[in-house]
Amino acid sequence: MISKLRTIRAQSPSQRDAVLAPRRKMQQRIRRACLATALLVTMATLSQSVHAIGGSKTKFKRIPTQFIAALGDPAASAGSGAQWWGLWPLDPGPRGVRLNRFEHLKAAGGLAPARWRFDEKDWWLEEHGVIMEQPNFPLPPGQYRVTGDREMTAVLTIHPSDKNGDRRWELNKGARLHDVTHLACRSARYTPAAGEGSCSPENAQQAAFPVAPGAVMPPVAGCKKQDYAVLFVIAVGVED
Repeated sequence: MISKLRTIRAQSPSQRDAVLAPRRKMQQRIRRACLATALLVTMATLSQSVHAIGGSKTKFKRIPTQFIAALGDPAASAGSGAQWWGLWPLDPGPRGVRLNRFEHLKAAGGLAPARWRFDEKDWWLEEHGVIMEQPNFPLPPGQYRVTGDREMTAVLTIHPSDKNGDRRWELNKGARLHDVTHLACRSARYTPAAGEGSCSPENAQQAAFPVAPGAVMPPVAGCKKQDYAVLFVIAVGVED
């Protein structure tokens, strides 16, 4: 290598240019090839990230975190019944009322400090024993980028209602509902098991809280209980 450099230095400028010109051209070709490859990889990545189920393309718009209340087999990647899924646009926990403050909530006519109204026939609890506002039902059809704040992030597709009113849901990348569930967030819906007034937060055992991540919510005397998985929404699909 050293002898070659000495030979090049001993040559005239025109001779050196003649020797180095092919090398410069080769380096330029390599750089162009690398840039082209990088561009192709970027395009492929983007096309995968916006390719929607059904062949159309969807871009995703980042949003402040929202929260889906989901029902389904934790091991499933698709299913039906999404008309029973709901959405909290805002984190319902900080907006809630603790069980030991329920008397104050009743005295206020069921109006919480965050300006939502308690419904004695349909109320929700979270893992710390906080009464939450109801989510908005149903979750609108569309695509949502969801995560359980663990390893997996996936695109959730909620399909429009079929002729029977059923809405299908599906996750991409082979994700299961469990994979995109935030295990630390527990939530349940409580409705009367018998007559009116039989189901009240006053019957909840405050010693049963907090609930461990992944565990079921505690029963409440006089109530039917439905546990819901909680999914974080970090982006929503926007048609290209």
